Amino acid sequence: MDLRIFTEPQQGADYETLLTVAKATEDLGFDAFFRSDHYLHMGGVDGLPGPTDAWITLAGLARETRRIRLGTLMTAGTFRLPGVLAIQVAQVDRMSGGRVELGLGAGWFEEEHKAYGIPFPKEKLARLEEQLAIVTGLWKTPVGETFSYAGDFYQLTDSPALPKPAQPKVPVLVGGLGATRTPRLAAAYADEFNIPFASLEDSARQFGRVREAAEAAGRAGGDLVYSNALVACVGKDDAEVARRAAAIGREVAELKENGLAGSPAEVVDKIGRYREIGSSRIYFQILDLDDLDHLELISSQVQSQLG
Repeated sequence: MDLRIFTEPQQGADYETLLTVAKATEDLGFDAFFRSDHYLHMGGVDGLPGPTDAWITLAGLARETRRIRLGTLMTAGTFRLPGVLAIQVAQVDRMSGGRVELGLGAGWFEEEHKAYGIPFPKEKLARLEEQLAIVTGLWKTPVGETFSYAGDFYQLTDSPALPKPAQPKVPVLVGGLGATRTPRLAAAYADEFNIPFASLEDSARQFGRVREAAEAAGRAGGDLVYSNALVACVGKDDAEVARRAAAIGREVAELKENGLAGSPAEVVDKIGRYREIGSSRIYFQILDLDDLDHLELISSQVQSQLG
């Protein structure tokens, strides 16, 4: 079971905070540091000092870390043209020595688009399908050949399809709970399928749909990595769990129902249940980025039992 750290910097974190968390992620033996791709805070926080850009952040972390994988859950397809995104990700992959992964989603948070003047189209999933085809197509085009694409939303003519990533293939993540189109997109383009903040029952159902879609597309269902992202609130005792829940404005009972909360033993047990339905990778959503002791506890008391 791979354990990864997943952050939500739009809730209030600058680059220096993210760098500190990424270095702790590496030092404590976690597999990867991922971040969201949002420009506006959510809920009852002020978001200060303001948003950081996902790929600028990851470019900096690429030069400051040596081992951990780096990526997004999920890059918003509405934020970037696919040709530009392919260049950005390939460059950061080279800067990291081949440690980048691209989670790409349709984009959903309309308010942040209004706040920063970003168009919010109605046909987001259709655009996402073209974006996936373009980004992966540009990377797969042999050096010396060109790539062209004629879609309803994007047209590329004789692109040199450069630069290339350092990795022969940058892992692509697709995710979500859509019943039909999402599994089909995962089957066509994804190396990993991720489900955010879902129950065991919903996860098992969606993993099954993706496996069926993969097989219908001529792939083995086991070709993909299946993963879950879940909020984390782990404590060595009830008082510490309660303190960490209060720090992120959540209730312990709700966190135990919907996330990975409680004692290390409780969290290990729940991760085991996700493993039983086919999940082999867990993204711990860490909301209090100043609490590095939380990461150390997860590393020493949870990861040590699952590695």
